[in-house]
Amino acid sequence: MPDDATRSYYESSDVDAFYDAVWGGEDIHTGIYEREGEPVAEASRRTVERLAGRLGIGPGARVLDLGSGYGGTARYLAGRFGCRVVALNLSEAQNERHRRVNAERGLDGLVEVITGSFHDVPYGDGEFDAVCSLEALCHSTDRGRALSEAVRVLAPGGRLAFTDIMAAEATPAGTLRPVVARLGVDELATPSFYRDGLAGLGTDAIGFDDHSEQLLHHYVRLTEETGARKAELGKVISADYLEQLLANLPLWVDAARAGRLRWGIFHARRS
Repeated sequence: MPDDATRSYYESSDVDAFYDAVWGGEDIHTGIYEREGEPVAEASRRTVERLAGRLGIGPGARVLDLGSGYGGTARYLAGRFGCRVVALNLSEAQNERHRRVNAERGLDGLVEVITGSFHDVPYGDGEFDAVCSLEALCHSTDRGRALSEAVRVLAPGGRLAFTDIMAAEATPAGTLRPVVARLGVDELATPSFYRDGLAGLGTDAIGFDDHSEQLLHHYVRLTEETGARKAELGKVISADYLEQLLANLPLWVDAARAGRLRWGIFHARRS
């Protein structure tokens, strides 16, 4: 099953504790940084804000968040725009936390958390005014199917916006395998894969806000934070996982510095 590796990854207590400690437990994706040393959590929230601006939503809009993680994006959208958000996510452990925080912040009436897969979205055609996803597709072994499902549930004129970590077009096959192994996949998509896929699915106004320059800053920050907080992190995650992180994160830094990675916000409208 293509979802098993992703579910196992995010339901690991080590992974959960790492994201909670270093990302702040709200948004767990690449950040858009505006200053040196900026906290990862602040930069990650800026990514959510930029993506939200591409959705064209307001009060009463129905939005689907694919791979919603801890729920930071869903809560931001519901609180900022007054829209109704369905948050679809594989990990029931994350979803339980998501529901609890929604209730604590008085947003449980606007955000519905569903355990499920973006490879088989349990909603009918055209049910949503907007669909978003932040760095969930990189875990997929069938990204074409996930993209097709995202477009299928969009109403005509509805907007799709997503971020993903991608390989640069000229990156040789297999080069990134040691880098992405921790994610449970062998390779990453490329920008042309998503651009062509969106065009083939009948969307228009396709655009890509290229923020690839942020990747090096982001992975340097993660590497710095993890190294500096090694003793603290060692109290909440296993020694083996911590050592894996300290070995893997510099590979991401090297790949970003070599120009082998791409990242940004794709956006499109269903015709």
